[in-house]
Amino acid sequence: MTTQDTTVRDASSPGAPKSTILASGRLTAWRGVDLITAAMLAVAFGVAFWGFDTFIYPLLSVVTVGFPPAGELSLGVWLIPAVVGGLVIRRPGAALFTELVAANVELLLGNGWGVAVLLSGLLQGLGVELVLALVRWRRFGAATAVLGGVAAAILEIVGYEWWAYTADYSPAWKLAYLACGVASGALIAGLGGLALVRALARSGALNAFPAGQEFRESRATR
Repeated sequence: MTTQDTTVRDASSPGAPKSTILASGRLTAWRGVDLITAAMLAVAFGVAFWGFDTFIYPLLSVVTVGFPPAGELSLGVWLIPAVVGGLVIRRPGAALFTELVAANVELLLGNGWGVAVLLSGLLQGLGVELVLALVRWRRFGAATAVLGGVAAAILEIVGYEWWAYTADYSPAWKLAYLACGVASGALIAGLGGLALVRALARSGALNAFPAGQEFRESRATR
């Protein structure tokens, strides 16, 4: 893949930078800092998954016992690493790598789903990768983040959860389950993931990445 332009003049959402800065050099040429940062993000998310699985998810299961499909409103929590990894690194494979490493950390720390979390991580990461491929890794605003969260949710639910967890649901409940998951993917993973990336950029943690450069340029033009 050839070297791409590094800047796209566009503001895809309110509050977005006036220009989108792309990954430098060849799109597939990961830098050492890309790999290290994606791994660090993934480990942090994996630990957060363990905490969510252990202390929060059981409570949500109790709250939604009257209408189990509503429990899928929490799905977006597990999709965030793929969205954040893709928006930060901005290279093919970043979303998948971050999500899969986070799933491995979750598995090592212990969870209620066992090795199945690796299949979930694969499907969730692929969902975001598909959206980034559609925009050719050139758009990283709210629309891309939301669509990535939605695609990850759809692949996870249709490709796995419908058959593993909700096989006995009625068609109406399955559709409600899907709708809840899609909403969670859009809001928690999509908009939440984008908000997290922008917060990290403001903190200076992403100075070596396009998101950090976008923030610095936006401050310089004020």
